[in-house]
Amino acid sequence: MQAKLPRLYPILDTGTLARRGMDAVEAAGAMIEGGAEILQLRHKGRFTRGDFAAAERIAGLCRNAGVPFIVDDRADVARLLGAGLHLGQEDLPPLLARKVIGPDAVIGFSTHNAEQLRGAEAEPVDYVAAGPVYGTATKENPDPVLGVDGLRELRRLTRRPLVAIGGITRENAWDVLRAGADSLAVIGDLMPEELTRASLRKRMEEWRMLLGRT
Repeated sequence: MQAKLPRLYPILDTGTLARRGMDAVEAAGAMIEGGAEILQLRHKGRFTRGDFAAAERIAGLCRNAGVPFIVDDRADVARLLGAGLHLGQEDLPPLLARKVIGPDAVIGFSTHNAEQLRGAEAEPVDYVAAGPVYGTATKENPDPVLGVDGLRELRRLTRRPLVAIGGITRENAWDVLRAGADSLAVIGDLMPEELTRASLRKRMEEWRMLLGRT
């Protein structure tokens, strides 16, 4: 199983958005309007009814636009929304998650070193993520930074699509792609200092122009 991924993999981080005073559904709409070709919802902590209702609305926006929708961590929520799933090292193992969401849904799996990436090769996942490539402020207790050299080493260990994550910006994006990443997961650099629906949509467009439409 493999997924064909666009070069830009936007992550809709509800915690970051809340701190910036922006509604997640509105942000999702702006990202889609700006040309997002995949969208991951990252919501740490429990899902309240309101959180799930917002996730349903985002799933609907993605479905209407033909944009693959991925839910971080939660196999149950992904199943209910008909979404793909992205798992971390401490989440439900991919083999068990596959039983929850079914054989056709996309599963991604985060890795942080060579041992984890080798282990991922035996898992029923469609792509792997590696990071953090650079320092990041959007994750508590981040793993050690890989750097582009570390990413290049991990690239040699898998033929699966590889998503790089962690501190990726417009300034370093092409360094990461040249190190072997197929796709760039971005959170912070998608959000301009003055965060509005219009500015977020424009930033998405800037990213797509930088990376090319793939």
